[in-house]
Amino acid sequence: MVTLPPDHARAVLLHAAGFDRDFPSGEAGIVAVLDALDWIQLDPIDRCGQNADLVVAARAEGTTRGDVHRVLRGRSFEHFAKERCIVHARHFAHYRDQAVETPWWRNSERMRKLPPSMLDEVLAEVAERGPMPAEALQARGRVEAMDWAGWKSTSRAEVLAAEALWTRCALVVSGRDSRGRRLYDLPSRAIPDHAAAPTPEAPFFEAMVVARVRSAGLLSRAGGAMWSMLATARTDGTVERLLAAGRLEEVRVGRRPYLALPETLAIDVPDTLAKAAERAVVLGPLDPLLWDRALVRDVFAFDYVWEIYKPESERQWGYYVCPVLADARLHSRMEARRERSVLRVERRWGDLPEPAWNAAIGRLAAMNAATSIDASRLIQD
Repeated sequence: MVTLPPDHARAVLLHAAGFDRDFPSGEAGIVAVLDALDWIQLDPIDRCGQNADLVVAARAEGTTRGDVHRVLRGRSFEHFAKERCIVHARHFAHYRDQAVETPWWRNSERMRKLPPSMLDEVLAEVAERGPMPAEALQARGRVEAMDWAGWKSTSRAEVLAAEALWTRCALVVSGRDSRGRRLYDLPSRAIPDHAAAPTPEAPFFEAMVVARVRSAGLLSRAGGAMWSMLATARTDGTVERLLAAGRLEEVRVGRRPYLALPETLAIDVPDTLAKAAERAVVLGPLDPLLWDRALVRDVFAFDYVWEIYKPESERQWGYYVCPVLADARLHSRMEARRERSVLRVERRWGDLPEPAWNAAIGRLAAMNAATSIDASRLIQD
């Protein structure tokens, strides 16, 4: 097994995350980012842009908050990848066929709460009236809300039916409206070029593991959040088949084994790092570059934990603190919030040079359509 030097591992991660290439600006850039990444993780919290906004803005200029959901309608659907994500529409045929077989996606608990006739009714209503948010569906009574470790689901039967149809890919979430609500629609109408695509030749787990490795750059063999929704494939022989076929390679970074694509390992390391060093950007807290926290710590010597769900007394940094990528390294972080047309920069850590700092904050302000930046109360640590 080959051991990757730190700079080689860093280059692989930056390449997989798309930071060694130039993306078009505006809408074409949003499309190109999804083409490169396959999926963009979602989170609804919006302090200075939602995570999807921040992921795209770190790569493509000329985008603003909310553009992602609008531009990617017809090109994507929402489902589970690395947790809930915007998924490239080219993967729909795999998801459509796997949804019939996967108990987790089928969500038998939802199905037990709903009569089959209600699913048919909701499907027919969306066919007639969609795309539409589930909140706009005709009321069909109440059900007992499901509880996932304190996270409560809906108690509206028709909304639960829409979610059940969505997990089975009978409906898709094709985007969001101006209020951030999921828009349910028929696959044939939402992603017509992909809805009826033939069953792919590659088995679901093989295709998705390769795609996950491509997006991650280095995928830990030890499991963890990076294997979200693919945990079965880690231990059922899928990885061994891909290794034997030469589609994946196993490498070591520090003391840990990882999976990588042979073509990714073959990149020109100095050139990749030089290209990535040309930009200074604020990263979203769920940017794909940050998915494996242990790997980020080993390769970038940067310990990042998103503390938004920690009690305030347990936070080391703050509520919505984002890393800053500059000079192909992570060595700074910041916290900011948007207030109307002003981007207020509240805290800053690290020794980032002023030109890089100004470039990163300026790009963030542009994405938020802020006409001014207020750092008058900045705390610098």
